[in-house]
Amino acid sequence: MRDTLAERPLLATTLLTALAMLAFAANSLLCRMALQQAHIDPASFGAIRLAAGAATLLLVMRLQARAAGQKNMAGDWPAAVMLFLYVACFSFAYLRLAAGSGALILFGAVQLTMFAAGLRAGERFSGTGWLGLALAAGGLVLLLLPGVAAPSPGAAALMAVAGVAWGFYSLRGRGTPDPLAATGGNFVRATPLAVVLWLAWAARAHAHSRADMHGVALALLSGAVTSGLGYVVWYAALPRLAALQAASVQLSVPLIAALGGVLLLGEAFTARLVLASVAILGGIALVLKTRARR
Repeated sequence: MRDTLAERPLLATTLLTALAMLAFAANSLLCRMALQQAHIDPASFGAIRLAAGAATLLLVMRLQARAAGQKNMAGDWPAAVMLFLYVACFSFAYLRLAAGSGALILFGAVQLTMFAAGLRAGERFSGTGWLGLALAAGGLVLLLLPGVAAPSPGAAALMAVAGVAWGFYSLRGRGTPDPLAATGGNFVRATPLAVVLWLAWAARAHAHSRADMHGVALALLSGAVTSGLGYVVWYAALPRLAALQAASVQLSVPLIAALGGVLLLGEAFTARLVLASVAILGGIALVLKTRARR
């Protein structure tokens, strides 16, 4: 299987990207269950999520080092700070935002950040690529806007910061030669920042600090699997994607999360969801078939 993927880079890129988008969507569902159902406070969730991700990645690196020789952590502080900002701002914003408006703000900020960076670097789409982007964006709006609640300005600002941070974190990962070492290093660096935030939150808002077993379990699953290992897969896919492509494919995450809500949370399966699915997936297919040019 590995030889087949090495011989077919487009197939490898598609599979890696699809796995990463599934992980991101799963994170959205886990966060929704943990935070909006009040099983855990946002500071505790973020600290446990990052610590679990760091521990898992260090274990995987240790096992890989035994099989293939010495393996050192990579990553850097700017990427770690962006990772921390994304996790912290997303967690706190989720308390006061509806799922639809939160996803719209988050991925709107991600798209603007990555598209601006791509255009600044000289990347350009052909007409087909821009058509695919417009189709995917239109599908996202169709999926989210009819149920959007008016967000509070503070929560909207936090979610926008989370989106910008995730956009920059993704951009920094495009040039990494070792996705596992880079992601592990970033999680290890970001964890103390989250612990400091958790301690400050617990000291100032003791009455609002909570974490039951269900909330801790969801945070551990989010950190170890859908964040830690999911971000490794994303970093592996990023070098093969132009910035404009990497931005476009992330439009699929709210759709996947919505489908997950239908399957796992009993949410309604509507004609609007079907139409949005066709538009988003069809648009992303057009974007991925179009190579960004300089």
